[in-house]
Amino acid sequence: MTDDDVLFLSAAEVTRLVGADAAIASQRAAFTALGTGEADTPGKIMQPSRFDDSVVFAYVSRLSKDTGAVAKFGSVNPGNAAAGLPTVHAVVTALDPGTGRLAAVLDGTAVTTLRTAAGSAVAVDALAVPGRTELALLGSGTQAHAHARMIARVREVTAVRLWSPTPGRRTAAADTLAAGLGVPVRAVDSAEEAVTGAGVVAACTLSRTPVVRGAWLAPGCTVVSVGSFEPTRHEVDTDVVRRAAAVVVDDAGTAAGHAGPVVDALRDGLLSPDALIPLGEVLTGRRGARTAPQDIVYYNSTGLGIQDAAAAWAVIRAAKETAE
Repeated sequence: MTDDDVLFLSAAEVTRLVGADAAIASQRAAFTALGTGEADTPGKIMQPSRFDDSVVFAYVSRLSKDTGAVAKFGSVNPGNAAAGLPTVHAVVTALDPGTGRLAAVLDGTAVTTLRTAAGSAVAVDALAVPGRTELALLGSGTQAHAHARMIARVREVTAVRLWSPTPGRRTAAADTLAAGLGVPVRAVDSAEEAVTGAGVVAACTLSRTPVVRGAWLAPGCTVVSVGSFEPTRHEVDTDVVRRAAAVVVDDAGTAAGHAGPVVDALRDGLLSPDALIPLGEVLTGRRGARTAPQDIVYYNSTGLGIQDAAAAWAVIRAAKETAE
């Protein structure tokens, strides 16, 4: 491979080249760069379709001087879940940091899966009570599987309770995860049964109505939500925000404009903009989040281009090292 070669990396290659620990390290780097203000992070574009329930999105970002600009273009298609397909499809392009020439084209669905779940693992590691925990998993699709695997890398998960609306899909997901994680994974009949008593809750749905209610949360619980990425989507209810000792977000400005539960809480006066705590500032020690083991902490991720940039360059570097 020469410097002039353009890498074309399929979903299988993205997954093969970067494992869970490397993916988590890439996201820790992304959020640390955000926390120190060292990354280029233009605002993202998200445009709901007038024709169906899909959402088109575009991100551009640059992580550092030695990694070039990265752009991701794709769409969210909620109807794919019923067909057993990923709800996010995208393409990622990366430019050479020195010349700006095209350096790589990557499967954006795989990059999105990798960086979203790894970003949540970084949040869990920073926010959740240390030690053994039971995980509540809401959803049975691509992100739910990835979140279970990534969270298990940063916490000792002793058991998983999984709920999604379709019994067959949640049973199949539970069987697959039990074999992969080596811990009991039980498909349950309601979201409440999954969430009650869990130390970490991961909501990986595209729900417009809450699947996590604050009344169900045990003291000390950390809630991670990745499906509330536009104002009309609400994976958690108002009580989650009200009970949270800290509301942590990937980026305060993005969350205030896009994350449904956060948008509503700001509008209704439950939160002030200053109360939103960026994850990067937690990682860099500029702000705190959890102050006591009994605190409930809520993390909302809308997804950021800097996450794609960090993940994409981790994959590109691994591909180049493999080829040498």
